[in-house]
Amino acid sequence: MPISLPLRRLWTLDKFAYSLRVFIAFSAALLFSGLAGDVALVIPLFLGIIACALSETDDSWQGRLQALLVTLVCFTSASFIVQWLFPWPWLFALGLGTSTFTLIMLGAIGQRYATIASGTLILSIYSMINIEQHGGVDADVASRQLLLLAGAAWYGVISVIWCALFSRQPVKQSMARVYKALGEFLILKSALFEPVRGVDVEARRVALARQNGKVVDALNQAKEMIFRRLEGQRGSHKLNRYLRIYFIAQDIHERASSTHYPYSALTEAFFHHDVLFRCQRLLDQQGRACRQLAKSLLLNRPFDHKQSEQALADLRASIDNLSERGKPEWRALLHPLNALASNLATLEAQIASAHNPDITDDRRDSALYDRSPSSLMEAWRRVRINITLGSPTFRHAVRLTTALMIGYGLLQWLDPEQGFWILLTTLFVCRPNFATTRRFLSQRILGTVLGLTAGWVSISLFPQPSIQSMIAVAAGVSFFANRERHYVIATASITLLVLCSFNQVGDGFNLIWPRLFDTLIGSLIAGLAVFFILPDWQGRRLYREAAKAITNHRLYLDEIVHQYEEGKQDDLAYRLARRNAHNADAALSTLLTNMLHEPGHYRKQDADNGLRFLVLSNTLLSHLSALGAHRHRLAEDEEDAASMPTAKRISELLGQLAEQLDKRQFIAPLDDQASELLAQLNEQGIHREEKALALYRPIQSQLRLIAEQLAPLGEAANRLTSTPAAIEDAASASAKV
Repeated sequence: MPISLPLRRLWTLDKFAYSLRVFIAFSAALLFSGLAGDVALVIPLFLGIIACALSETDDSWQGRLQALLVTLVCFTSASFIVQWLFPWPWLFALGLGTSTFTLIMLGAIGQRYATIASGTLILSIYSMINIEQHGGVDADVASRQLLLLAGAAWYGVISVIWCALFSRQPVKQSMARVYKALGEFLILKSALFEPVRGVDVEARRVALARQNGKVVDALNQAKEMIFRRLEGQRGSHKLNRYLRIYFIAQDIHERASSTHYPYSALTEAFFHHDVLFRCQRLLDQQGRACRQLAKSLLLNRPFDHKQSEQALADLRASIDNLSERGKPEWRALLHPLNALASNLATLEAQIASAHNPDITDDRRDSALYDRSPSSLMEAWRRVRINITLGSPTFRHAVRLTTALMIGYGLLQWLDPEQGFWILLTTLFVCRPNFATTRRFLSQRILGTVLGLTAGWVSISLFPQPSIQSMIAVAAGVSFFANRERHYVIATASITLLVLCSFNQVGDGFNLIWPRLFDTLIGSLIAGLAVFFILPDWQGRRLYREAAKAITNHRLYLDEIVHQYEEGKQDDLAYRLARRNAHNADAALSTLLTNMLHEPGHYRKQDADNGLRFLVLSNTLLSHLSALGAHRHRLAEDEEDAASMPTAKRISELLGQLAEQLDKRQFIAPLDDQASELLAQLNEQGIHREEKALALYRPIQSQLRLIAEQLAPLGEAANRLTSTPAAIEDAASASAKV
């Protein structure tokens, strides 16, 4: 095997470039301290590098440079404020609380600001550790603080240069993640076509809804990466190519999400025929093709997608065989079956075109929605609307501020050795919700124990400073390579780095027990804080998130109807409505996942009701996607034009349902309205049936399926508003009023 191939595969890993930048920064800091003849310089330099690397935002090099300047200003202010307030505990506690609350609230502006704010808090605590290590504020404290900032600036320079040299590599990796997630989605969906009785279809739909959330998250990340690099570079051919690939992925997602007919009815009708096995096989192959496309994008390899052509031909032949048999009970189902085959054929063509997007239509609207604030007033408005007890950001800001101040109070009371690690542990463990905090708490403790054990072994077996320094560098790289997916390993790595680094300037063995003690205290504070201080139980927000999902589904339907009236256009308004509908569905799925890890016996009941609603919401979204996939302008004399008033009436009912659900009002049964809508749709189809035209009407069929979801959605919504968590939330809200 040529050596270039493993290197190319290594280059495609999303964490490789990140880890390599950290390795360069750590190695240069280690070399500098060696040349300066003072190994103690390594600690503040390392801490500055870590803080800046944790504050890194994905951007073009210009955007990264601007973010770096803002980051350094924040870091400089934080480090010297810590230095000035350090001798006065009461003033220090006040400054700690004020700065923590302010920085967390600034995160409401956007993810970029949240990342910088988090990094600033981390550097603040690193500044405390840097001062505490030398016994407090002395004559050299300013120079040690400047070393922290120098380490941060050094990594920032590396990051900016890297962005300038390899600006499109992250875009390529993000698009590969999109197609890999799409592939998994298609493979999961193929399981719904399996004609087997007795399977838990609802569990499969829940798994599909959760994977849909991953697809949506990957699409959002890819969009942000492309958008940031397109600013001022609209003429870049390669960036425009990735933009087309992104749009194709959106189209594939809409087709893949669509449902043309209830699969259970098809399973019952064609249980003894191979047609559903053909559908399953084709969809599975298309999923595997998407995963292969992801690899081809990363490795710049040609993508020859022909393996599904035979599966598509076999599916067509199977449907023709059913038509020739001509059983009366199959006649009504052959139309949606043909629509399903046509949808899979279009999906096949979209997958085939993804690797060569230049042949697609350049006339489509290529605008992307900018979610960043357009002015200081807009940024302030985002912060202001979050200053309420109903805001998760505000709750987290109050919770983390209180937790850090309690930790600082314990530090002053107990006066533990290296006590500022308590604050650092609390900062890393205390998360916006209980489920995430619980996971990080256990992983932090386990990782710390493993890291301390590995550190004890390392400094015992390798007392040489040079070897310990190399171990520290390797541990630092391992931390950044694993911090998002393997937090136990990441925590063990950063603990090992701390032991090996501090052992250069003191006795690392004396740090082991204080580090473990501080980690346990900090974790305990974080756990108690998230449980008792404005706990953000997900069940309290469940009915609101469900209402948001229905609202966004309604807006998606409105855009689809508009496209039928004005003509098909993949413009920004349509794509934004479609993305918001999927985002809301993904947010509901994430909330339910977090609920399953919360305490209390009634949470399980809330989650069960929520999962039922999620399945119905996801089914509604799949029918909307099918309706959107068939968009075209309806002529005034076209019979389907008569269905548009019915579609608007469905939209009104969805809006009323969402409004009542958001206000936690009882929703009257929608059976009568649904029956009326179905009667109208059936009446609109009589004329065509009397003419005995064997043409399938996807618009009317999808509207009928959507109307059939109204009554079950109303029932599921009522169950959500009657759960203990919802009642508790409503009671607390009325008490505040």
